[in-house]
Amino acid sequence: MGRAAYFFFLTGFPALAQSLGNAGTIEGTVLDPSGAAVAGAQVTISNPVSGYKQAVTSAAEGAFRLVNIPPNPYHLEVTAPGFSAFFQDVAIRGGVPLELRPTLVLAGSQTSITVEAAGADILENTPSAHVDVDRSLMIKLPVFDPAANLSESIVYTTGGAVADANGFFHPQGDHGQVSFLIDGQEISDQQSKLFSTQLPTNAIQGMETTTGTPDAEFGDKSSMVIQMTTRSGLGAGKVFGNVDATYGSFGTAGGSASIGFGNARFGNFIAVNGLRTGRFLDAPEFTPFHDAGNNGSIFDRFDYQPGTRDVFHLNLFTARNWFQIPNSYDQLGQDQHQRVLTWSIAPGYQHTFNPHTLLSVNPYIRKDQVNYYPSGDLFADTPATQSQNRQLLNWGVKADVSVTAGRHNMKYGIDLKQTRLLENFGFGITEPGFSADYPGLLPYDLTRGGRLFAFHETGNINQYALYAQDAITAGNFLFNLGFRFDGYDGLVSRSGPQPRLGVSYNVKGTATVLRAAYARAFETPFNENLLLSSATGVGGLAGNVFGSTSVAISPGFRNQFNAGLQQALGRWLLIDADYFWKYTHNAYDFSTLLNTTITFPIAWHNSKIDGVTGRVSTTNLRGFQAYWTFGHTRARYFPPETGGLVPQGAPLTSGVFRIDHDQAFQSTSVLRYQHKDAEWVAFTWRYDSGLVVSGVPDAGAALIILTPNQQTTIGLACGGVRATPANPLTPANCAGPVTSTLLALPQGGYNGTPSQENDDHNPGRVLPRHVFNVGVGTDNLFHAEHRKMTASMDIENLTNEVALYNFLSTFSGTHFLQPRTVVARVGFVF
Repeated sequence: MGRAAYFFFLTGFPALAQSLGNAGTIEGTVLDPSGAAVAGAQVTISNPVSGYKQAVTSAAEGAFRLVNIPPNPYHLEVTAPGFSAFFQDVAIRGGVPLELRPTLVLAGSQTSITVEAAGADILENTPSAHVDVDRSLMIKLPVFDPAANLSESIVYTTGGAVADANGFFHPQGDHGQVSFLIDGQEISDQQSKLFSTQLPTNAIQGMETTTGTPDAEFGDKSSMVIQMTTRSGLGAGKVFGNVDATYGSFGTAGGSASIGFGNARFGNFIAVNGLRTGRFLDAPEFTPFHDAGNNGSIFDRFDYQPGTRDVFHLNLFTARNWFQIPNSYDQLGQDQHQRVLTWSIAPGYQHTFNPHTLLSVNPYIRKDQVNYYPSGDLFADTPATQSQNRQLLNWGVKADVSVTAGRHNMKYGIDLKQTRLLENFGFGITEPGFSADYPGLLPYDLTRGGRLFAFHETGNINQYALYAQDAITAGNFLFNLGFRFDGYDGLVSRSGPQPRLGVSYNVKGTATVLRAAYARAFETPFNENLLLSSATGVGGLAGNVFGSTSVAISPGFRNQFNAGLQQALGRWLLIDADYFWKYTHNAYDFSTLLNTTITFPIAWHNSKIDGVTGRVSTTNLRGFQAYWTFGHTRARYFPPETGGLVPQGAPLTSGVFRIDHDQAFQSTSVLRYQHKDAEWVAFTWRYDSGLVVSGVPDAGAALIILTPNQQTTIGLACGGVRATPANPLTPANCAGPVTSTLLALPQGGYNGTPSQENDDHNPGRVLPRHVFNVGVGTDNLFHAEHRKMTASMDIENLTNEVALYNFLSTFSGTHFLQPRTVVARVGFVF
């Protein structure tokens, strides 16, 4: 497609509306044995694994309509006075409405049942591994991360997510290649609280997190695809909502309110959230210094359905994060802070041509604005001072047609978008002698008469994609065939064809689903600070005089293979396991600027990643429900590296190495019990074996490059004698062995002893950690019939475990897990 044609097509669409994404609809008419309509029948769908449930009452003509249903298999139950119950298993896998005509039989006759054999009804015959999560689980997870509870929900429910600091996680061994689809609005830019503002969890009805091979409709960043369905007032028939207040550790105070209302034709839902805390970010010390922050957000969803064929929809979202940049003991005089503003407008339109054909059109426009402010005294910032004013404006349209025909479930569409970038950045060295080893920094050394580095640039990233996919049912087989073509026109121009193929087989006799899939993916660079990072060349600004060289960070491609299975044990237990292998040319990461929250995208020549992810889940057993997720990742990266500015810690390796997404094992155990929709208790156990530490390769480096405060922070010791700020360890006073209470450092590298460190097979790592959280509460404090009082208390890091996410990481910096945190809530639900 030519550039002129592309922009003509793109600019012709903003007035159209957006679909409801992949959320589904079930509609039909309840009939009696004679074929007459049954009014007042209760129609209910539920999923015993995710916990989702929705119910409606059939109208006078027997008609019913269940809307905004997250993709999943469901039990459907129809009951009415004088009739036996009707049961049927149904599956929602797209937006095409599912039409049913349940026929009830008279009471005393045989119950009407159309269901699978025991165990098979909780299986999903699909070629791609995924996890389904309902809000009933999200709101009771005893986790607390200001402005990042969505990220916490993903980490605590998905085995393939490796936890990192500040609401960040690594999907399937990659850095942050995650795409969100919110009611059809695609967002592939970074969503952690340093870059943007996340959708609050009280606005989400459910989400499907795909960790296997992506369908053809998903591209750009596809290591993990998260499809979210937000809450709606359409069809509610009443006013509902809540008001609550929060107070907890570190002076945390806040609250939220939501209200929804609607009928069969229109609905509206709005959620308002606000929070202030003394520990907003994960700090470089266990005790946070200079770490206050606040977050506020407003989300509104409006739906209008004038008839049976058309649905209009509008999502509005605006949010703000303001926070201080936490200091280490070496930076107690700094006063840096950051502000993040986000707004989004996403209208929507959906038209049903007939019971088998659905048109969805999803235009959107959203903006992230990030301001980073230095201290009032620039020389109070160490070892450098920096400032930033960055904007990312993303707008486009995603439109497709879904068709069901016999064995085929087809979708074909387009995805057009433009990202407008504005970058202003200032930088200067304030620590004497720091620039001695970095020739590219000498002109900006303020201690030697240098000047502030000043950068200003704008640029547009234009992208288009065409895709087609077909899920073909053939007996117990399901074949998923797809093809996608992406075009990228930014600092460089690239395009790529991407075949997708998956197959699954339902072994009904054993309640087993076997699956395998392949995907070719076109990977695009991170947009945040892309312009400046692409101007610094191989090795970044520290290794080059600015302007002497530049290498634009280009799109890459990936070959991905997955194989896995699902196994049901009766109706009560579901086991899911998946193996993945990914080879990526142009593998992306971020390089953190010294000890700040500012990051720059970088690219490595290639990466090889493989691992295993899985989940064991129970259904609801008389109020008790549990699951266990697990994951293992090997992430090997190969130089050379392009982009970045000034990393911290030891220089990066010149050969293959394990990057800090590599973790031998992580797991999450969650146990919940709720008594009759009132009192509940939840318990989580999170284990992480430890990420790779890139900034301190071995014991010798710890003795040489770490400051006395840094040695004290990680509990560095030599022969059992601990380092202190007044008495640091050096090669001159240490004969070994060198140990740390927080890091596993390979020995050697000092006083002539050879280092035992190997970048690929024996890198330094964060020590393993066990973190326990507990929550108790009630959804009906006074056991009222309608208006209910709620109360809860969560304790995160129950044992006050002192542990690190990482230390002096080139890619993410130094961050401690939060100390023991207690948060109490009280609310009113109507």
